[in-house]
Amino acid sequence: MIAHLFNAPFGETETAVGVGTVGSSEAIMLAGLAFKRKWQARRKLEGKPYDKPNIVTGANVQVCWEKFARYFEVELKEVKLSEGYYVMDPVKAAEMVDENTICVAAILGSTLTGEFENVKLLNELLVKKNKETGWDTPIHVDAASGGFIAPFLHPELEWDFRLPLVKSINVSGHKYGLVYAGVGWVIWRSKEDLPDELVFHINYLGSDQPTFTLNFSKGSSQIIAQYYQFIRLGFEGYKNIMENCTENARMLKEGIEKTGRFDIVSKDVGVPLVAFSLKDSSKYTVFQISENLRRFGWIVPAYTMPPNAEHIAVLRVVIREDFSRTLAERLVTDIDRVLKEMDEVPSSHVSAKAAHVTTTVDETQDGNGGRKRVEKSVRETQEEVINTWRRFVASKRTGVC
Repeated sequence: MIAHLFNAPFGETETAVGVGTVGSSEAIMLAGLAFKRKWQARRKLEGKPYDKPNIVTGANVQVCWEKFARYFEVELKEVKLSEGYYVMDPVKAAEMVDENTICVAAILGSTLTGEFENVKLLNELLVKKNKETGWDTPIHVDAASGGFIAPFLHPELEWDFRLPLVKSINVSGHKYGLVYAGVGWVIWRSKEDLPDELVFHINYLGSDQPTFTLNFSKGSSQIIAQYYQFIRLGFEGYKNIMENCTENARMLKEGIEKTGRFDIVSKDVGVPLVAFSLKDSSKYTVFQISENLRRFGWIVPAYTMPPNAEHIAVLRVVIREDFSRTLAERLVTDIDRVLKEMDEVPSSHVSAKAAHVTTTVDETQDGNGGRKRVEKSVRETQEEVINTWRRFVASKRTGVC
């Protein structure tokens, strides 16, 4: 069902294969291992070194890619980000590819901003480069968030197995697959893209059963839940839910824009989420806003972007099936309330440079009675700002919050 959703080719000679996993993290580990083994086998046949594999990704990848690289001894070559462009640049990615690249990993739904990367352009650039160099660099699509969104909302978008170099795709059932946490999926374009040496066969359960997982014993409840959701909702049911999530994200975005305080950094085409940064951060930071929203029951993460855009700090709200329009309106009201409260705080209480987070310098007394400059890290500055705000909030409490 998932292979069909991702437009895998079917026929006598091409049959997609896949496996259920513990989230997209295990799925990515398995996909990465398959690429590594395929690359090593090809290099051995050519009589070339096979001890320095690498993967090209954007700096916006989820931490599980860093885990794979470290655990399985693969160099992670990251395309750095830039202000205003928070996904992998396909042109730069193609330029970083060399003969040791086992694959290029594209993201359909960046964790940071929800944006879809341009997989089609990446495919075109790699087709050209492979033809010029004689290499066979493939693509893996990390569709953990967007895999259950794009087929329903953007069926014309070419990112999946319609592109010849896309050899495998992972997706999280526990995100927009509408299943409780702990299930992921990885699909290979054909059996040839999954090396046989990685697949184990057992028969002590009564028949031959192939297995390719990092885990072995796990419950089947999430697999059943995914199957149930597919059968119960069908294509139209998933489409309706994703359209509703997108509409609620649009309403939230408009409400946040009306405050006049924020710049929206997320895109309209992508995962239904709203990521936004402060326009003026001379008085308080997004980290302080996040901390203060907890008083109203909201956990809205604040974070800095990866290199080379780490000076940008944003807040992010992810819209799921149960995030209604009423909740969106309530969140905007609470954000506006927090902003007005913080506006009334004297700047001396919360002095900090914010949305553009930078290293600060303090002066302290040295041993000779003079002054010396002490440079603080970004983390130390953020912790100081948050602790100052916590003390201020605590001093204003008059009863049960």
